[in-house]
Amino acid sequence: MPTLIPRPTTAAFPPGRFTLDDHTNVRLGEGTELAADLLRSLLAPATGLPLRPSPEGTFTLALDPAQGHLGDEGYALSVHPDAVLLRAAHPTGLLRGVQTIRQLLPPQALSETAETDTAWILPCADIIDLPQHPWRGAMLDVARHFQPVSYLRRYVDLLALHKISVFHLHLTDDQGWRMPVAAYPKLTEIGGYRTETQQGPAGTGPYDGTPHGGSYTRSELADLVRYAAARGVTVLPEIEMPGHVRAALAAYPSLGNHPERTLDVWTRWGVCDTVLGVHNEALDFCYTVLDEVMDVFPSPYLHIGGEECPTAEWNHSADARRRLATEGLPDARSLHGWFLAQIGGFLVRNGRRPVAWAEPDAELPLDFTVMTWRDDAHTLAAARRGHPVVNAYHRATYLDYARSGAPHEPPAQPGVVVDLRTVHAQDPVPAEADAEAAGRVLGTQAQLWTEFVTTPAHIEYLTYPRLCALADRSWSGPTHWTDFQSRLSDHTARLDALGIPHHP
Repeated sequence: MPTLIPRPTTAAFPPGRFTLDDHTNVRLGEGTELAADLLRSLLAPATGLPLRPSPEGTFTLALDPAQGHLGDEGYALSVHPDAVLLRAAHPTGLLRGVQTIRQLLPPQALSETAETDTAWILPCADIIDLPQHPWRGAMLDVARHFQPVSYLRRYVDLLALHKISVFHLHLTDDQGWRMPVAAYPKLTEIGGYRTETQQGPAGTGPYDGTPHGGSYTRSELADLVRYAAARGVTVLPEIEMPGHVRAALAAYPSLGNHPERTLDVWTRWGVCDTVLGVHNEALDFCYTVLDEVMDVFPSPYLHIGGEECPTAEWNHSADARRRLATEGLPDARSLHGWFLAQIGGFLVRNGRRPVAWAEPDAELPLDFTVMTWRDDAHTLAAARRGHPVVNAYHRATYLDYARSGAPHEPPAQPGVVVDLRTVHAQDPVPAEADAEAAGRVLGTQAQLWTEFVTTPAHIEYLTYPRLCALADRSWSGPTHWTDFQSRLSDHTARLDALGIPHHP
């Protein structure tokens, strides 16, 4: 019996098979062209199949309003010996079905090189499938270690195969600024490069003495957004504020609390104590940057960071004291929530939904979607308060932690092991949640911070197969661990065909 990750909602596999060959044509219903293009482009490298459009095609793609009960991402797939029918109410559902078809084919269909001796056989199947959670995400930090946009496209392809819906792109931090902003060219000219990089965990050395940097062009990012959308993946940009901004302050010191100081782009790890000021220049800067971000990224959500913001500079800032007096705030700590509320309000006025990392001492306006990462209990607390929530609990979703405690594991964040079973066991919805709170949990996502992760091979080793577990749980809901293990055992042949270095 074929095995799929994530597991379909219902699936039956009667006897028989459908063979794709040079004579297989695709019959396109209205509005199915994007799915047909995706199917053709994904299968072409390995199979060479033309999959020509034809009104007489035996492989049919159809948008069917009768499938509306399956939502935007659900689909129905029927494979019989003489015909294939993929139906969905929404184009995104067809894109999800295309990924299932890829997994039903022999694993060689996923290869990027021609496979001339393989028969391209689909087993007969009747599948009805829709996700448990709309938000199934993966975050990649390109601020600490830059990756070229060509790799980001591959990263998106791998997400789409596993029906991940959100690619969270962490674009700025203390150690680098990757997003171009026309009004502030020094953000990438200066903020995009650091002189060297710390090699050990935060608070230790040594340094490598090697410059590191890079940035994207506006057109590269816009093309990435389109590329992802064609695969049913939304790119969620993150621009950190008011902390984690050392790279921006190296480019424009007046945005901070000590404009007379010359700062470098941070070469260390940990939490840097330099933060944005709370004066109008800093707010105007944020609005200008976010205007440009909104021009490039059409995502309804926009992430503004918000975590790990030291207040030491605000404690000694005349601007901060004036802001406290003007706004009637009690202390410097309260400026953190005030700042995020200003930025969140700006995004809401522009038709976007602000996202921030949850912090226990910063109460956000209810129009914020919060990502709860510090404590598993914060998910329930945020949902009960009324926030839409994405469960990103670090001990179950942070892929920069080691996969195991074995000595062969590459460098990783110290102190915690997040193994495959831990990822699979994490339910995005807390067990104690009532129906109202549970309905506010949008889903979950994996995080890969890249302090110690420099290459695509390292990214993929840490990501897979753990992201398979998160994808399975967030799409399929609770599944038995042994069932997942069995399906993953077969799925590793697909990872091998894709060249993913997932083996220890």
